[in-house]
Amino acid sequence: ADEKLAIKYSNAPGYPELAKEGILEMQRQVGDLVVDENGIAKKGLVIRHLILPGLLKNTKECLKFIRSISDNIHLSLMSQYNPTYKTTDFPEINRTLTREEYDEVKKMAEELGFKNGWIQEFDQSVKCLNPDFIKQNPFSN
Repeated sequence: ADEKLAIKYSNAPGYPELAKEGILEMQRQVGDLVVDENGIAKKGLVIRHLILPGLLKNTKECLKFIRSISDNIHLSLMSQYNPTYKTTDFPEINRTLTREEYDEVKKMAEELGFKNGWIQEFDQSVKCLNPDFIKQNPFSN
């Protein structure tokens, strides 16, 4: 949602607006999520949002935008952020999410009136979900 953050962390000027336009177009094309009698998705939009540590103001702006799209929008909140690559250049995001941040975002979603979707459980025991392709078995811990 924040142009300055898009530039700072991803060198992606214009990304927030382009992302919003893309999301709105996807919603226009496929609408809200539709599932069959077995709960299997048939069509529709699910928006995933990765919660970044220390950037809850930005998350709230993202959630407000997402909520404005439809009363029945499906949201998937992800808490698995793991600092990698050049995060050492940015100490404020060079850490995992705290329980307090996770709880605050859950509360935001509730207060904004989201009624459809999923919230990934908070689990700090899972230190890294990224494969290590230098290893013989890159998906082992």
